[in-house]
Amino acid sequence: MTSEFRPEQDVSPGRAVAGSPANQSVRKGQVLPFRESLLAMTGIAFVVMLVALDQTVVSTALPTVVAELQGFEFYAWVATAYLLTSVITVPIFGRLGDYYGRKPFVLASIVVFVAASALCGMATNMPFLVAARALQGIGGGMLVGTAFACVPDLFPDPHVRLRWQVMMSTAFGLANAIGPSLGGVLTEWFGWRAVFYINLPVGLLGLLIAWRFLPHLRHQSHTEPIRIDWAGAALIAAGLGSLQLSVEWLPERGLGVVTIGLMVFSIAAFVALWHWSRKSANPILPFDMFRNPSLASLFVLSVLAGFTMFGLLLYAPLLFQGGFGYSPKEAGLLVTPLVVCITIGSIVNGRIITRIPRPNAMLYAGFTMLALALLGLSQATRGMHHNLLLSIMLLAGLGLGFVLPNLTVFAQQTAGRAHLGIATAMLQSLRMVGGMVGTALVGTLVTRSYTSGVTSALAAANATDWTARMTDPQILIDKAAQAELLTNLQQAGHNGALLLEQARVSLVGAIHLGLLLAAIAALFGVWRARRVPPIKLMRVNEPVMAAD
Repeated sequence: MTSEFRPEQDVSPGRAVAGSPANQSVRKGQVLPFRESLLAMTGIAFVVMLVALDQTVVSTALPTVVAELQGFEFYAWVATAYLLTSVITVPIFGRLGDYYGRKPFVLASIVVFVAASALCGMATNMPFLVAARALQGIGGGMLVGTAFACVPDLFPDPHVRLRWQVMMSTAFGLANAIGPSLGGVLTEWFGWRAVFYINLPVGLLGLLIAWRFLPHLRHQSHTEPIRIDWAGAALIAAGLGSLQLSVEWLPERGLGVVTIGLMVFSIAAFVALWHWSRKSANPILPFDMFRNPSLASLFVLSVLAGFTMFGLLLYAPLLFQGGFGYSPKEAGLLVTPLVVCITIGSIVNGRIITRIPRPNAMLYAGFTMLALALLGLSQATRGMHHNLLLSIMLLAGLGLGFVLPNLTVFAQQTAGRAHLGIATAMLQSLRMVGGMVGTALVGTLVTRSYTSGVTSALAAANATDWTARMTDPQILIDKAAQAELLTNLQQAGHNGALLLEQARVSLVGAIHLGLLLAAIAALFGVWRARRVPPIKLMRVNEPVMAAD
């Protein structure tokens, strides 16, 4: 079956009349003239840059953050706290954007994100940092749930939209290109707190441009007050929150009363959400979307893409710094090709996909590249030439560049105008769910495997007194702590250099296992892509939406 986008007619008062300049723009696939479209997209691009810059800068600096604040048990939580609150807020504000227009939420989200970034920079311990990251995730979720849906609002025609999305890809790529190196440089020269404070000027600039130039567009006018489905929003938060906690606590606590209870509660919340959505006049999450085979398959692929992407972004820097002994700056330079090539892949994808008869082929190509890159990185060693490591990261970036924009465009193509915002938001939210679960599972596998390897090495050397210090991977990153530990081990009659080297080998092996798990997810994505019905990018002309 071929999926085609069939826009609904807008009956809003005040929409453009035939022959008006705005209507001429519509016939060209956009709702605003070129100059206004350019300024609006500039505002959206700065918003996207804000989120992308934060993700890449923090991932590079995170090992150093944990080393200073002393709390490796919270390593994964710095990422997952952000993902958890983002995942909850994305569908909620995606739907609210459908009702009220997206601009108010874009502006509010920037304010929340910038304020939370300042709190992250002031953190004095890991629990404080995790709480601030959770607040930052609320702002990030509002941004993702509304900013990405602004693009199809401005450009209903997918052919025109793909051309304009080069600006989004460029902004995303620019932030990601400078992010890893910037994170390394800031951490090395000014300390890790600077990686959060860098969000302040970028966020304020984005706020100014979005407030001034982003139009307030609404899909339709409402003669009656809109009733918000707060009960549905609460059930989404309960279901996703308990799912996250069960995933985090399962490795430590096993199938105990708490973890099983959380899983049961999560399932019950989602079942209740399904029943509630069937009765609600305006459900926050319309389940009829999941009956669409294209959307259902794209949602699954989004989970798999998030699993692989976040596992790679989080643990590649740890592999390079902790496992191979590179400096934060060197690790940032190695991660840069990954994020740069996401942009390059997106631009190349936009040039190819409108010219080939089967656009779905790009999904196969993207997931295949991701799988090959992850398999290659899972075999990487400290002696591997830097150019080969750069090539592996380049291949992963191209793969993501082929996957991520197509998932978004395909979902927008099939959702219909009434569900445009929530479909776009769900795609982003499920990608975060995949990242949340992937980060937790890969993190647990890495931690357990590393701890087991170090414990065995210490037992063989009769140095079990040092287990507590050596089983924390931050010792492989903190140079000052390493020097102190080596002195103490030497005074106790142990070969400290050998034990540290064995710890590095254990960490490399542990991360290799985690990357293999991510590669399996990418291979499953290749297989699952066959379930997406053939997508045809149809040209459309539709009326302008009501503008406030």
